[in-house]
Parts: sequence; structure tokens; C-alpha cells
Amino acid sequence: MPSRTIDPITLSTVWHAMQSYCREMKHVITRTAQSILIAHLGDISVGIWDADGRTIAVPTGLPSQFLGGKFTIQYIVEQFRDRIHPGDVFLCNDPYHGYGNHLPDWAFIRPIFHEGRLCFFTLARAHQYDTGGAYPGSYFPNAYDIIAEGLNIPPVKFLDQGRDNEDLQRLIYNNVRWPEAVRVDNLGMIAATTICERRLQGLLAKYGFDVVKGCIEEMLERTERFVRNQISQIPDGVYSAEAGCDDDGTVLDEPVWVRLDMTVAGDTLTLDFSRSDAQRKGFVNSTHLAVYSQAVASVFLFLDSAIANYHNEGSMAPITVINPTGRVTNANWPCTVGAAPITVGSQVMESVLMAMSQAFPKRAIAPWARHYRHYIFGPDPRTGDRYVQSMFEPDGGAGAVWGYDGFEGAASITTLGEVARANVEEMEVRVPWWMLRYEFAGDSPGAGQWRGACGVHWAMRNDGGEATMSTGNADAEVVVPKGVAGGSDCPPNMCWIVRGDQRTVARVHRYYDLKPGDVIIKQSGGGAGVGDPTERDPEAVREDVLDAIVTHQAAREIYKVALDPKTLEIDRQETRRLRGRSS
Repeated sequence: MPSRTIDPITLSTVWHAMQSYCREMKHVITRTAQSILIAHLGDISVGIWDADGRTIAVPTGLPSQFLGGKFTIQYIVEQFRDRIHPGDVFLCNDPYHGYGNHLPDWAFIRPIFHEGRLCFFTLARAHQYDTGGAYPGSYFPNAYDIIAEGLNIPPVKFLDQGRDNEDLQRLIYNNVRWPEAVRVDNLGMIAATTICERRLQGLLAKYGFDVVKGCIEEMLERTERFVRNQISQIPDGVYSAEAGCDDDGTVLDEPVWVRLDMTVAGDTLTLDFSRSDAQRKGFVNSTHLAVYSQAVASVFLFLDSAIANYHNEGSMAPITVINPTGRVTNANWPCTVGAAPITVGSQVMESVLMAMSQAFPKRAIAPWARHYRHYIFGPDPRTGDRYVQSMFEPDGGAGAVWGYDGFEGAASITTLGEVARANVEEMEVRVPWWMLRYEFAGDSPGAGQWRGACGVHWAMRNDGGEATMSTGNADAEVVVPKGVAGGSDCPPNMCWIVRGDQRTVARVHRYYDLKPGDVIIKQSGGGAGVGDPTERDPEAVREDVLDAIVTHQAAREIYKVALDPKTLEIDRQETRRLRGRSS
């Protein structure tokens, strides 16, 4: 339908209604979920696609979980063809056979019909408390292959025309720990897709399929035109960048590199990951869905924020991702991929940020602090049941943006702030650990004209029994994210286990046995900086010293700002001398 025939009020209503339906889906899942990962951290993504798998609405979620959801939808359409019916709900988590993310992220996909016609699909994907495999949490280094990582579920009918596939469900829940908790989370996700189905059917009943389709075509056309206009403002050329992680989790202390060549030509942009390292033995390998999603999302960060909530298939049309198989960015079956969304995912996003910052320097964005997660599992003496603990609390914050310091408290760039940090009291109720320290760390941001957000000084004590800690998925104890446009890098992450008078360094991608009374201490680096630190406003440096974010010594040595040691007032003459300026 030509755009001139669409009533602008109808267009706006349809467009914003779809955004609202997605947010309502997330709300339903959050309010009904049992696991802390979903209910409190918000490790959830939802969206709407049309019958051809084109992305229509994706306003909320983690990039790796849903921005490339079209690949999963298209895979289902191809596999099931004329066996897709009203009332069906598909389940999929397989990264190789169904374009999953990694095994803990389960996707429930519902086809939506109107008057006998397949019109839409809606997807809800969330990180499950457990999905089988060798260790609780299903998120560990050094598995033999992806089969050892947990249940591999290709697209299957979890509901068949509204009826439970009871045999399948019994098989699945017999192979996960905490089956009742996982089942309840799954029911909440399915309920969210039901809500979306009702809302979309109501929209179609009110306006008719042709009008809604016409609105969608106009939406796609507008976003594509907008993104092409933004890209055309970038100078043509090839911009290259690379980012590495400490190791692959199996072959230790051997960095793994993602390399990007980004080509801008007119109003098109190509992201080529062909020079990245070959696929690895360890679990940092990624698959195309995650890399495509995270790369495209990183480009979107540099576009006008007016369109931030409205990206769709039109937004993606001007962007091509080249990602040959056999690379760490697009591994072949049966490579393990458990850490992929965060470890190599971070490197994918960092490489795009650095390349785009070269191309668009006045919108430069520095990398965020690297994820510093762990898994702890063992028996809880308070209940007699097993527990598994996973959290984002030790993560540092966001990198700086041209004109702004990094956002404090954001957890991992791969979530783009969608995942929250757990409430301390909630964590202490759920697991037998006691929080001792949780605060911003001084001198932890990457310095710059605009500095990164702070790192975290974090510590907790084992008030339970013997347990095991897997320090993967975590990174940046050795290879750290780089600053942009003269800004400083992220400081490294560090972790220790304290047992009595003994203090032991705990490295990433390893396993450690824990005893009652052990204390885990983590010191994370903050986000990277943008711009020369000696160009930072001296008043901003003074404020950081007053807030204990920057020490008096760092103010002088890094930022070249002299402060009176008693009053902390700026010594402007000495500051000019330190900065090599006569006036």
C-alpha cells in the first residue's frame, strides 16, 4: 500500500501498539518467572516477526537473543512448511539446528493467524536456570563438545495445535536440574506469547490485514531510509579493528581474536569478520545468529537515538555481515559455544565500536568493562537442596561516549543495559552466601576526556557447605578492552579466594573447590575512556576526586590536574604547567 494512502494516526497506532505488545510480553515473563536470572536480572528478549520472518518490532531485549530472531523464524518456516497451525508453540535452543544463541537461552515461538492466514510470529527467549550438561547452570568451560554442554533442542512443537506434547515435555524436564522451576518459567514465556497473539489478533480484527500490512511496509521503508541517510554521513572507506579475549576456556592463556574490516560505501555498510581466528576447542566460539545480532546492534548505537526503539528489518537492510564458517565468529558443529554471547560477543561489539568510532569520531563509543561472572554450585544446608549462583554484580560499567562519561552500573556491553544486577538481599535468601562488600572501586574507570564508568570492589563469604566455582564465563584479566580517540583502556579484572590467612588468585575459565568460610573477592575494571585525559575539564576531575572515583595521585599523574591536598581546590597555574599550557 503506498504510503500516501495510510492515515498517519492509524500508522502511529499500529507501530506503537506493536512496541507496547512486546513490552507487555516481557512484563508477563518477569512477573511470573521463578529463577533469579529471569525474574530479577531480566535475561529476556521478545519480539514480533511477519510470516516471512522479517523483523517487525524488537524494542526490548539482549541483542544476541533476539535481533537475529529472523533466522530462527525462517528456519521453522522452512522445516515445517504446511505443518504450522494455530495453537502451535515451537521450542528451540540449538545454535546449529535452529539458530539458537547458546543452549541456556530457550526460545518459544508462536505463529499467529487471522482468518486462516499466517500473519506473524512472536518469540520469547530467556536464559534458563539449567539446561542439563555436566555442571549446574549449563555454562561452563572445557566441555568435550556441544552435546556435553546440555540439551540440544532443534525446533520442536512444545504445543501442537494447543495441546501439550506431553512425551516431549517429560523428556525435556527429566534432563534438567530444578525441573519444576524451569517448567514454571517456560509456562510464563508461553503465556507471554499468548498475550501477544490476542493483542495482534485484536489489531487485525480492528483494522484488517491489508491496513496492518500497509502500515508495516511503511514502517520498514521509513527505517531503511533513515538508516541509509545516517550511513551516508560516514566517509567512504575501510575501517579495521580487532579485540581479543584471554583464552578459549580449554587452551588456557592463549588469546583469541576477533578481527573486523568495515567498509562504508555510500549508504551501505559491510561488516567483514573473515580475518578472525579459526574456531577454537573451547567454549568461546560463536555462531552466526549471535554475531549478526551483536554486530548490527553495535552499528545502531551510532545512529540518531530518535530511532532507537523502532529498529526493524528496514534498519538492517543497508547492513551486510560477512561471517564465513570455521571462524571463532561462526563455528561448525559440534564446537562448544556456551560463552559465545558474552566472550566473543563482547569482542564482536568492541571491534564494531572501534571501527565506527574511527569512521564517526564525534559519536565515538568506548568499550564497556568486560563481564566478570562466575557459577557457584553446591548443597544449601538451610534447605538440603542444591543451588547454583550466577550474577552480574562484579561487572564494571559502561565505556565513555563522546561528550559523556560512561553510564554507571550497566552490566556487560552484550546486554546493552537490559540485564540488571540482582538485589543483595534476594541473592542472600536464595543461596548460602553473605555479601561483605559491594561498591564502586577508586581509580577503576578508563581515563579520558570522558572517562568510563567505575569498576566494582565486591566480596562475599561462603556460609554454606563445600561448593565448586567455575570462573567462566569471565574475561579481561590479561587482554583488556581498548580506549578510543586517545582514551585509556579498561583496567584488568582480578579475583581472589581467601581461606583463613591464605589468599589465592582465581583465574578465569577454571574450577575451584570452595570450603565453608571461604571469601571470594573480585575487583573489576571500569569502562574504557574516550579522548585525551589531559583534555578533561579540571572541575570534572575535582568532582571525581571528591567522590573517591579518582585518587589525588591519579588526578595529577593521569589527568594533569593539580589539587590542593587540604582543600582539594584546583591549582590552576600548576594545572596549566602540568598540561604544558602557558595560559
